[in-house]
Amino acid sequence: MYRFSTNTLNMRSSEIRKLMKLAADPSIISFSGGMPNNQLFPCEVVEELFKNLSLQVKQEAFQYGPTQGYPPLLASLKKFLASRGLPVDSNDLIITTGAQQAINLITKAFINPGDTIISEYPSFIGGVAAFRSYGAEIKGIPLQEDGIIINQLTDAIAHTKPAPKILYLSPYFHNPAGIIYSHEKKMAVLDIIKNNDIQLLEDDPYSELYFDETYRELTRSMKSISNDAEKICYVGTFAKILGPGMRLGYLLGPKEIVEKCELAKQSMDACSPTYTQVLANAFLAEDKLTPYLNMVRPIYKRRAEIMLDALKKHMPEAVTWTKPKGGFYIWVTLPGHINASDVFTKSIAMGAAFVIGSAFDPEGKRNNCFRLAFSHTPESRIAEGIEMVAKAVKNFV
Repeated sequence: MYRFSTNTLNMRSSEIRKLMKLAADPSIISFSGGMPNNQLFPCEVVEELFKNLSLQVKQEAFQYGPTQGYPPLLASLKKFLASRGLPVDSNDLIITTGAQQAINLITKAFINPGDTIISEYPSFIGGVAAFRSYGAEIKGIPLQEDGIIINQLTDAIAHTKPAPKILYLSPYFHNPAGIIYSHEKKMAVLDIIKNNDIQLLEDDPYSELYFDETYRELTRSMKSISNDAEKICYVGTFAKILGPGMRLGYLLGPKEIVEKCELAKQSMDACSPTYTQVLANAFLAEDKLTPYLNMVRPIYKRRAEIMLDALKKHMPEAVTWTKPKGGFYIWVTLPGHINASDVFTKSIAMGAAFVIGSAFDPEGKRNNCFRLAFSHTPESRIAEGIEMVAKAVKNFV
């Protein structure tokens, strides 16, 4: 018998990682992977950028770098974040090996076994996995169309003993719910943060992927509008834009917190890949981000519209779903007595896959919902796949 650590025993296999195998099966129309579309990656742009780098910079790209990050990328990223109103001068920035590592580092810095983290329900499965791996107790507060339910959040903070240390939110085109927080809901959260000893972990992978310019104002981060920015750690990523294979995320937070995270990162991987940091810096510094985003936004909007039209056409009346204004996801809610796992089994047999709701429940119980990702599936197959999913649903409604 192996003498595994308590942390290891707290780990759970990710449902999404299991289902990612289905995304590689060409016979399955997969709505399971929350991935950018391969055909949209800026391969030619990045290739040209690397070609034009000096030999010295190319050589640096193959070398170890500082744990905090490749200095030119830190400078370029600070300039970008400052343009979005984030307080880069009064906070520290660290480059991480994906946003998942940033979430892991914050958890490692704050959480002892038995400490409580409050998150949304549903919640990003990667965050839940990180929290569980450090022995955290996770309390999920339900979401509405405009964000977390404030009175339930207030009650949870007031009545959880010992007091919860972290509030984890994904306010912008939420994974998996697809919603975006209203300004009023964000201000209510900030008021709660101000009056309680709790750190807000603001996870933002999708805010640049709004479908319409009118939604841009809603993507302003809470850290950028707060008078208590030192109580907020802001996490971002290059994964949903440049590509997950870059393995680059970042954390903007108070100096003392980032220092602890840097120490923790030194024992994990010493530094994030310099090669991809050099590429990301060239992409930002040469102002390639804005035209690229202007190209991909209408494409993802069109994909969402195709899926929404198919849901409206094929789903029975008892089923509801969110209507995203950006990002990658639609969250489908079934009548309470229906188990999404049963629907999934039928749907797979017909040839379409999605992710069941219990994978996104911090408590792993509620399962009358499921997530559909419209980002990666070929446009020509979205409507066909949704018809299959709807047929599976009709077996139970």
